[in-house]
Amino acid sequence: MQTLNDQISVLSGVGEKREQALNALGIFTIYDLLTYYPVRYSDLAVKTPAITADGEKVTFKGVVSSEPVVSRFGYRKMRVNFRVLVEHDNIMVTFFNQPWIQDRVHLGEEIAVYGTYQKARQSLSGIKVLTHGREDELEATYPSSKQVQQKTIKALIEQALGKYQHQIVDLIPENIRRRYQLLNKHDMIFGMHVPKDGQEAQTARRSASFEEFFLFQLRLQVLKMMDKKNQGRAIQFDNQRLKQFITTLPFELTTAQKKVVNEIVLDMKRPIHMNRLLQGDVGSGKTVVAALAMYATITAGMQATLMAPTEILAQQHAKTLGQFFQPQEVRVEILTGATKASIRRQILEDVRDGAVDILIGTHALIQPDIAFHNLGLAVIDEQHRFGVKQRALLRKIGMNPDILAMTATPIPRTLAITAYGEMDVSIIDQLPAGRKPIQTQWLRGNEFEEAIRFIRTQLTHGAQAYVVTPLIEESETLDVQNALAVYEELLQHFAPDYQVGLLHGRLANAEKDDVMARFKANEFQVLVATTVIEVGVDVPNATVMLILDADRFGLAQLHQLRGRVGRGERQSYTFLIADPKTQQGIERMTAMVETTDGFVLAQKDLELRGSGDILGNRQSGVPEFKVGDPVRDMVMMNAAQQSAIEIVSTPGWDTADQNTHLVNYLSETMAAYRHFD
Repeated sequence: MQTLNDQISVLSGVGEKREQALNALGIFTIYDLLTYYPVRYSDLAVKTPAITADGEKVTFKGVVSSEPVVSRFGYRKMRVNFRVLVEHDNIMVTFFNQPWIQDRVHLGEEIAVYGTYQKARQSLSGIKVLTHGREDELEATYPSSKQVQQKTIKALIEQALGKYQHQIVDLIPENIRRRYQLLNKHDMIFGMHVPKDGQEAQTARRSASFEEFFLFQLRLQVLKMMDKKNQGRAIQFDNQRLKQFITTLPFELTTAQKKVVNEIVLDMKRPIHMNRLLQGDVGSGKTVVAALAMYATITAGMQATLMAPTEILAQQHAKTLGQFFQPQEVRVEILTGATKASIRRQILEDVRDGAVDILIGTHALIQPDIAFHNLGLAVIDEQHRFGVKQRALLRKIGMNPDILAMTATPIPRTLAITAYGEMDVSIIDQLPAGRKPIQTQWLRGNEFEEAIRFIRTQLTHGAQAYVVTPLIEESETLDVQNALAVYEELLQHFAPDYQVGLLHGRLANAEKDDVMARFKANEFQVLVATTVIEVGVDVPNATVMLILDADRFGLAQLHQLRGRVGRGERQSYTFLIADPKTQQGIERMTAMVETTDGFVLAQKDLELRGSGDILGNRQSGVPEFKVGDPVRDMVMMNAAQQSAIEIVSTPGWDTADQNTHLVNYLSETMAAYRHFD
């Protein structure tokens, strides 16, 4: 029996090589092919020269008034010229490097030609001669490759539509389709590939966008529903002890921190599983909020764990929390891959017995031999670096703990429902008072020496500096200074007074941690690095961030890098060395100088780049969509979310006859769904 899940190889003309080429385009099944949508359409509507603008792509229909003439010019270049009488205008038509056109054009025959019109010359630069009856159509253009060209894609889609059109079923319930005036799935797919006119193409595209958003939001709502069904335990913390602890802190919590702490602990108190994201700008005090949530857990007689993406970050958290909890007699331990076997055994035993209150680690915490006495809360730092599988495994080794994920990568509020639709989101949108804003300057490439002299001045006062480059090695296509070349240059510049370290992505994790630890210990005064430091270690002594070729970075990356300094009491500085060649590059540099607010910069990034680049960023946790744009189509995304919530909130929705196809689709796709991987 034919199904839309049939492999693409069932179509005639698809052998092993072509199948591999189609796979490279993301086409594996018939369904993939039918939802491989055009990127644009060419309007083949017939016009007359009188109403055609100069430079417009147009179809002219008329009688061939001169024999086609082939002429050659240059090296292996040729053109075919002939005239077409269109009403009263005798138009010269020229095709370049298409000799077969001569055989398709005959004197006295009626013809339809599509091309670019040059009004002053009354000439048409031909693109194609249309088959009889094709004029007045819209012609689809697909993403293609050298191995799979336009005509092949179109032929395969035409074949699939003929053979499989009766297998196309509706996934969006009829009442929702009617509400938003959407096409059924059959008409939508035909309207995307072979629209009768521009209006049908537009309606089909709107329907396809809504379907994408709806299915995405439905998966998120199902995940959320499964989480809520996954019965958690109410963490009955001691509110009085928590309040008392907050009064002993050597600083005042910001209003935003107080609000977010309240949201989190109230969520923990509920008897359902918490899956919450804590989002805050660099330096907003997320760690303090997480620490208070962990303390609340401990007052309930339960344990907490904190997982960091790297060992050196785990060690930093262990030191910070150890000092933070010292007056409260809270026992904090750390487990990493470097922990000695004997110490590891003792810590594991104490974790099992409940003697350890907070266990900190990296992925090394996700091991079958780790068993908690009573795990209540798991805090995941920089959550985009942990996948769904890891979070599920973490849940298995404990007792289904509440999960609090933290990220310092600002996502604009407009994208929150897209990025974190299955999580509850808390945002710290305020920085602690008294922090000295980082002074940011944009310098041109010829001012590099000036920045280096400034760094030397800072070093004489005992400070340290980062110098960041975007690439590890020379690239023939990008005129970018690499970390190795800069390292050699600065070695000579600062020797023998100061030491220079080098950190890049090709170093093993242990080597990276060693370099970073030595920089923190002030064994290196200058650290030349690639963006491997963008999420990173606290070095309060570092006061200068110098970023070379800064226009090669996105605003989010630049902001994260800037956040590596300004972590101590001294005034800190960021220098952006850039000679941007585009308006976008200029606007990025200007935005960095004008504001230090990560959420403002994230919104600016959206305006400059659109959602494609940002949503394609794996760190953001947001998927890419084939048709819809969550920023441009935000109202539609909200409507899709409300529709998804409406469905899963209806008792028996997953057994209702009208949702059979939708439930089948979810059961096929949810197993492979990896929103955060």
